[in-house]
Amino acid sequence: MTTRLRIDNQTGFLLHSYPWRETSLIVDVFSREHGRVPMAAKGARRPASALRGVLMAFQPLDVSWSGKGEIKALTQASWQGGQPLLGGVGLLCGYYLNELLLRLLPREDPHPALFDIYAETLARLSVGQAYAPLLRGFELILLREMGYAPSLDVVADSGAAVRAEGEYLVLPEQGVLEADGPQGNELLLPGRVLLAMAAGDFSAADTLAHAKGLMRRLIQYHLGGQALESRRILMELQEL
Repeated sequence: MTTRLRIDNQTGFLLHSYPWRETSLIVDVFSREHGRVPMAAKGARRPASALRGVLMAFQPLDVSWSGKGEIKALTQASWQGGQPLLGGVGLLCGYYLNELLLRLLPREDPHPALFDIYAETLARLSVGQAYAPLLRGFELILLREMGYAPSLDVVADSGAAVRAEGEYLVLPEQGVLEADGPQGNELLLPGRVLLAMAAGDFSAADTLAHAKGLMRRLIQYHLGGQALESRRILMELQEL
């Protein structure tokens, strides 16, 4: 007899949902201890369902599920409270974070540190903190957790420490390399910027500007060049 796996009372966030059958939903939940878990929320679209109104994005949930297949069965969800609702640009930033997790995070691959920074970033966005440093910090930690981020304080081919006064290239498959003369279309980054990013410090304007370009290139590389819809919308709003 096959044992039916049951997981109870896990803290999680809803990343995405879409209709399934006539009255149900398929939901993607990001949990601290079990990673990203797709689930079937049966009957969640019925007017009398206990799940209706609970399955909200960007709000901490207490969730339980069961099953051993690729899609689990959501058995319980309740709102944990204590999180202001996102609005305006903060809401779009939240959708951007969710899209990154959906695209880059494998199913059922737990990353507690990533979960914690995700929850912290949402909390800071909800009280109106500057969004650009928050997004760059989240992007870097996400890439590190996935094993995609190069060490930004070490030269890849020599093992030497990055010098604040130096200039460097950062290539997705090779890491940080010493810049030796003009590099064509490649973007050169000051050593001080790489060291600040390695320390998670995005307070300087030039660090933030360089980090935006670098993170975009690294993420696009690991997405295989696929566009992010939430990024496109955010950029269009910035232009307006």
